[in-house]
Amino acid sequence: MPALIDTHAHIHDKAFDPDRDAVVERMRSAGVTAAITVGCDLADTERAFETGERYDLRATAGIHPHEAKSAPADIRAAFAPFLKNERIVAIGETGLDYYYDNSPRDAQQRVLREQIAIARDADLPLVFHHRDAFEDFTAILREEWRPGMRGVVHCFTGDTAQARTYVDEFGLYLGIGGIVTFKTAQPIRDAVVATGIEHVILETDCPYLAPIPHRGERNEPSFIVDTAKYVAGLLQLPFDDIVSRTTENAKQLFGLAVSS
Repeated sequence: MPALIDTHAHIHDKAFDPDRDAVVERMRSAGVTAAITVGCDLADTERAFETGERYDLRATAGIHPHEAKSAPADIRAAFAPFLKNERIVAIGETGLDYYYDNSPRDAQQRVLREQIAIARDADLPLVFHHRDAFEDFTAILREEWRPGMRGVVHCFTGDTAQARTYVDEFGLYLGIGGIVTFKTAQPIRDAVVATGIEHVILETDCPYLAPIPHRGERNEPSFIVDTAKYVAGLLQLPFDDIVSRTTENAKQLFGLAVSS
């Protein structure tokens, strides 16, 4: 079977402390040959890179919008050590979250802009978190985005019109995870059908958002197989085609050298 890539995981999360070795073993046994463990603040990013070193994973450096209120005054300087690490594949997750508003909106916007600038200068892709802030999010992208930049809207939960904006205007990928299998997720399914597999990468966001038939369980990278099977049915394509195309998309986006 072609290799699967979990493009957004939190394998360094404390939820995996009791059995992380077994989780990674199940991941690889399921054919998931690579995973990206994603940083959400400075301390969390440190853990991501430490976990990446131990388990041969890729990692990102990011400050989540929830944590923007606690971001350092000089984010670029704080990220400098991570940018020198060979395991880094992206900046993020970063973005805007107006659903929870855990950080003031002006702080979220500042931190987002600064991380976009860091990624632009380092020629790294961006991992975006967006919730209930489409107009402000796309307005910032229109000001900060440059030709040749790359990124993904992680845990995509928008509609077809939003998907088309991300794909057509900015060339972004849609990060599709377990939510696509939920009963309430018809707008997401419609968006995936409308934009097609060419713009999809697969993720788990583990330990959160396990797909059916694991809903309610702790999510883990091996469950991405269930999401891939679901997307294959949704797009009426062979499972192996879904795996090979999403893997190739992930390799292109993150610059991964992964055998398949």
